[in-house]
This record gives sequence, structure tokens and C-alpha cells, in this order.
Amino acid sequence: MRRLVLVDELARVEGNGGITVELEGEKISKVEFNIFEGPRALEAIIRGRPARDIAGIVSRICAICAGVHYVTSIKATEAAFGTKVTETTELLRDLFVRAGNIESHALHVFLLAAPDYLGYPAATAMAADHPDAVKLALRMKKLGNTLQELVGGRAIHPVNPVLGGFGSFPRAADLVAAREELLWAIDALPIALDFVAALPPTEVCTADTTFAALAMPGRYGYFAGDEIVVVRPDGSTTRMPTREYRTLTKEFVVSHSFAKHSAFNGEPFMVGALARVTANRDLLNGSGVMAMKRLGLHVPSRTPLDNNVAQAVELAVDLQMALESVDQLLAGGLVPEAPVRIVPRAGTGTAVTEAPRGLLVHSYTYNEDGRIIAADVITPTAMNAASIERHFQYSVAQHEGGSDEALTRKLEMIVRAYDPCISCSVHLVRRS
Repeated sequence: MRRLVLVDELARVEGNGGITVELEGEKISKVEFNIFEGPRALEAIIRGRPARDIAGIVSRICAICAGVHYVTSIKATEAAFGTKVTETTELLRDLFVRAGNIESHALHVFLLAAPDYLGYPAATAMAADHPDAVKLALRMKKLGNTLQELVGGRAIHPVNPVLGGFGSFPRAADLVAAREELLWAIDALPIALDFVAALPPTEVCTADTTFAALAMPGRYGYFAGDEIVVVRPDGSTTRMPTREYRTLTKEFVVSHSFAKHSAFNGEPFMVGALARVTANRDLLNGSGVMAMKRLGLHVPSRTPLDNNVAQAVELAVDLQMALESVDQLLAGGLVPEAPVRIVPRAGTGTAVTEAPRGLLVHSYTYNEDGRIIAADVITPTAMNAASIERHFQYSVAQHEGGSDEALTRKLEMIVRAYDPCISCSVHLVRRS
């Protein structure tokens, strides 16, 4: 007998997507993560444009991830031109990207994922019974937005980061005010972690998973690193230079999605907070170690739902490190400096960073006039699409005797645990 389990429109995710599961008796005949968003030809749009235009265009891929797209784009162009920026610029970029992580994780863990565990259709319904948790999450999210605005000029679609540096520096008074909010957030962190720890245990599937993340050089962060590390279920690792990212992704087209899929040595892999914690757990600061213990997170994990827990761990890491960065900026006197001079040249530059949802690639090739002639952008959700479907398959196979309604809930929880940014995943249209 043929059974069909459909989710026409996923809720509490960014963008438009759905799920299709088809069974013939007990045999799985189809499992699909459907992405409906129309392709965005941003890579074609920027072709022929000068370097100064690129980041502002490609960051429109998404309003949620705009900041990290902007910084990644700038880094790719600087790599193509051989530009080296100052330590102050690196510090400000780190704070800017980390602020985006704070905003995104606070939103996702508490307002998008938590309702699943507690049986609410949305955070607005959850707020009636858990008002303090919702208020805390909204305030932390606002803190992330505030920090992005201080460094980036705007909380959404930044304008202040530029090639070689920043257009202006944040004012000391504004950083002092942000510091007070960071101190509040760090004090409130135990309450936030207790809320996450108290979420009812939920099993959607168990499966060996391959993880891929940026190998962080010396400190837990998101935009600095020259290697990608792949961690297999048995704990073995493979490292590759970021410029060889296509060795990891090996993209291919699937008929049911506008997003390409990726596979490493023929196998899906997972990117995101859980992958980062798995690959870089030795770099977690004291707040991160405390959060891992409080939440009982063990890596490598065999459930995709632990990505929600790993995001809570990173929230603890980022609040502490953002405070340290603000203190460093205030101690240094915030002496404004002009951006490093950019000298265009022919060449290719690749930047691999960690967006909130995982590995993000921008790779550009310029001609001698400093105009872009080829671009390649690969986003976390595009990399995760095949892994999401793999976890769907395990969930369906392990769902013995349960109702279709219960299975649907499990599948939706898997998607939301990945925290997909569906709009980001579909702009890719490359022709060889």
C-alpha cells in the first residue's frame, strides 16, 4: 500500500520549502527536502562589475545572513588582490560576525526550535506559558542586532565594512552601552541554559554523521582559518586548504530542489554549530565548556537535534568573547584608521567562513582591471541539503508503528534543527 507524508510549507524556517516522503508498504521509495525558492542569479549579476560593488550586492542573498556574506565577500576580493588588513580591522570583523551569531542563535534556539519540544505551534503561543524565556531571547537577539549596527552601520544589510577596513569606527559611548548589555546577557546566561536543558528529550533519529567545519586558528571564531576539517563518525579527520573547497562540496543537481546538493567522497555531511563544536571543541572558552556540561552535549553526536544544543553552547561562547572584544577596543582608544589601500589585479580569491548555519564559500576571479569575471558562492543550507535528506531517511526507517502525524513532527524538527536559510541556498546557477 502506498503512503504519502507531505509537508507543503515548512513553518519557522527562512524561505519556502517542504518535505515529501513516499512509502510502498514499509519500503521507502522517496525522501525529499523540497526547496521551492526560485534561483537567484547573483553570480551572473555581479559579472563585469568592479570590486567595490560586489559585497553590497551579494549580501542581499539574505537579510538574516547579510553581515557574514558581506564580510566573506570582502575577504574573497582582498584575497584575490593580495590585500592584508590591520589587526584592528580583524578585531572589528570578528565582533561583527560574532554579533550576527548571537542574534541568529538567540532567535533560532528559543523562538523557532523550542516550540517544537514543548508542543507549541509558534513562539507567540509559547510566550503565554514561558514569558520570561521569550523576553530573554528577544533581548539577546536585540543585543546581537545592536552590536551589528555599531560595527556594520546597520543591523540589516551593512554599509560600514569596506574593502581594506571600515568606513568609520564605533563611538566609545555606544560600546560602553553595549558592554552593559553584554554583562546583563552573561549574567542571564544560566537562566537561558537551564531553559534549554529542561526541554523534553525528543528522539527523531540516531545516525552516524560526517561533520565539516572551518579549522579555527587558536580561538573559537567564524571568519578566520585556512583549512576545512572533515570529521567522520569514527573520529578520523581529513583536512584540506580552503581554496580546495570543491573537494568537499562536489555539487550536483537534483530534480526536486532549486538548491544543489553536496557530498564528500559520495557521502552527505553536516555543517553548522554542531559541526563546529565537534571539530573545534578544544578551543571552547570557559563559558562554552560550562554550557556543554550544563546541557549534557557530547560530540560527535548521533542526532541532528543536538545542533540546537550546540547553538546554545556557541551563544555562551560568543557573549563572553564579544565582551572581551569590546573591552579590547575600549582599552585601545578606538583610534580611527583609514582602510588599507586596494590595488586591483588579475587573480582568484577564495574566502571560507562560518555563517550561523555553517560553512560559507565566496570565490571570485577578477581581470586586470579589477572587474569580476567569475564567481562561486556556496551556502550552508546548500551543503546541508543532502544531509537533511539522509536524516529524513533514518527517521522514517526508525519510525516503527508510529502515526504519520508523529512522523511529520519528527521530520519538521529535523529541518528546523538544521536552522536552514533556504533563500540563501538557491541563488546558485553555474554553467560550465
